[in-house]
Parts: sequence; C-alpha cells; structure tokens
Amino acid sequence: MWTAEALLRTITDSVVAPAILCTSTVCVLLSVILGSLCAVTICGNLLVIISIIYFKQLHTPTNYLILSLAVADLLVGVLIVPFSMAFSVSSCWNEDLFCKIRDSFDISLCMCSILNLCCISIDRYYAVCQPLTYRTKITDHVVVTMIVVSWTISALIGIGVIMSGLNQDKCEENCSNNVLLANIMGLILSFYLPVIIMLCIYFQIFLVAQRQARSIQNTTGQSTKSGATVSKMERKATTTLAIIMGVFLSCWTPFFLCMTFLSFSTDSVSVAVFETLNWLALSNSMLNPFIYAFFYSWFRSAFRMIITGKLFQGDFSNSKLL
Repeated sequence: MWTAEALLRTITDSVVAPAILCTSTVCVLLSVILGSLCAVTICGNLLVIISIIYFKQLHTPTNYLILSLAVADLLVGVLIVPFSMAFSVSSCWNEDLFCKIRDSFDISLCMCSILNLCCISIDRYYAVCQPLTYRTKITDHVVVTMIVVSWTISALIGIGVIMSGLNQDKCEENCSNNVLLANIMGLILSFYLPVIIMLCIYFQIFLVAQRQARSIQNTTGQSTKSGATVSKMERKATTTLAIIMGVFLSCWTPFFLCMTFLSFSTDSVSVAVFETLNWLALSNSMLNPFIYAFFYSWFRSAFRMIITGKLFQGDFSNSKLL
C-alpha cells in the first residue's frame, strides 16, 4: 500500500527518543489526564451511538453517517488511545509487530474519519443545494453503500500497513526517491486531497445557503413558512457539521503538517513535540459528541434520557426528542 512503509519509516527515523524516562509523579499525572481523555472519548461516542440506534426520530441518512463517524471515534478511544497512553507514559518506542498493529489502526481509523466527513459533506450538499431531489438521491441504501466503501478502503489501508511492516527489508541505495514519493502520495491522498474536496463542497453550500437566506427574507406569506423552516433546519445542520469538520482540521492539520515537514527534511523532532501533535489529533474523537450535544437539542434530550437511566423504565424509542 502507498502509506505503509513510508509513513512508518518517516516516524521511526525522525522522532528523537528521550534521554530519560519520566519521573513517577509526571507519569501518574499523565496517566490520569490521558486516562480521563480515553474514558470521555469512549463514553461520549457510546452516547451518540446508542442515541441514534435507539431513538427512531434519529433514523435519518445524515445521522447514519454521524453514527459511522462515532463508531470510528469510539474505536480510537478503545484501540488507539490506551496504546498511545502506554507509549507516552513509558517513553518506549519499539519497532515491533505490536507497534505496527497500533500504527495500522491509527492510520486506518484516521482515514475512515476523513472518508466519513467526505460522505457527510456530500449529504449536506444535496440537502442544501438540491433539496427537491435530496430524498431520492440520498437514500438509506446509498448511505449504507457510502459507509461500507469508507470502512473497506480504511481497512485495506490498515492491512497494507501491517503487511508492509512484516515484509519490510533494508532500504537499498536507490530507494530514497521511492520512499519520498510514497510519503508525498500518501499524505496527498489520505489528507490533503479529501480536505480540499470537502472545503470546496462546503464553500459551494455556503454560497447556496446565503442565496436561500436572502430569498426567504424577501418572501412573505403563510405558504412559504414551512419551506423556510425546513431550509433553516438544513442550514443549521450544515453549519454544525461544518464545525465538526473545522474541529477535525484544527486537531489533525498540525500532525499532517509535521509529517509533511519530516518527509522533505532530514531534521528530526523531539518526542515531546510529536506526542503533543499526536494527542491533539486523538482529542478530536473526544470533541465530536460535545459538538452534537451543544448544537442539537434532540441529542441533548437523548443523552439526558440515557444518562439518567430512563430507557430502562420502558420503551421510549418513539419519543419525540425536543
């Protein structure tokens, strides 16, 4: 695969190992902070997953894509954060099968999040820019297909990372250009190109939403109130999901810029810098549930019912969430 050996070699060759292990006090503090991040990530995304699966009101194509994104974030909390926490606390960097498996999950789940965000941007494009054909083009079947394709591509990339690690031989004298090319192509295809596509889509959505807002302001009459309300709801959903993308970019862009710098430079970075950027990227999986709760009243209602244990008192799947 195109990212496997190149990305792993870039990281392992360019990160400077620390001279000494952290003190016991610092290790305990790090364990508490990072353990809390892990717990919040898992619990927050579980709330999103349970809410969408249980409450029928949330059974919409857009929420199915949010569900897929939440599953990816949950797996980050379960599979990536604990292993990264062990590395940060122990300051141990070993190039073995265990680390390759961790890296493969890290890369594949990151790719899965990006692909899910791409699918969400496409969903929002049709909802805002082509509302009359939205329900016919973005059906449950189409959304499921998008989700399956996203997870399949991500899984293949993860498997490629492991396989290339197992078959990794010593680099020959003339392979430097191949490694550099693999790094560049990997970074472009896995991050920069999808991000550019999403930004273009959301910019187009913004222009259409602005025209719709002006049209609604210039329209009067009872017959248009329903359409205006629907349009306002779609724009709010688009704004919220655009914020989710903005938070994703804020968390992941520094990490990928660092990887880009390492691809073109012979310099190295300290473990402290690399770990800070890595944890900033991983924190994205914790933040998304808070964004849902802040912007969506129905998610807040669903979270409240789950946390208080109301779901165990009867069947509330058909409840009207405010």
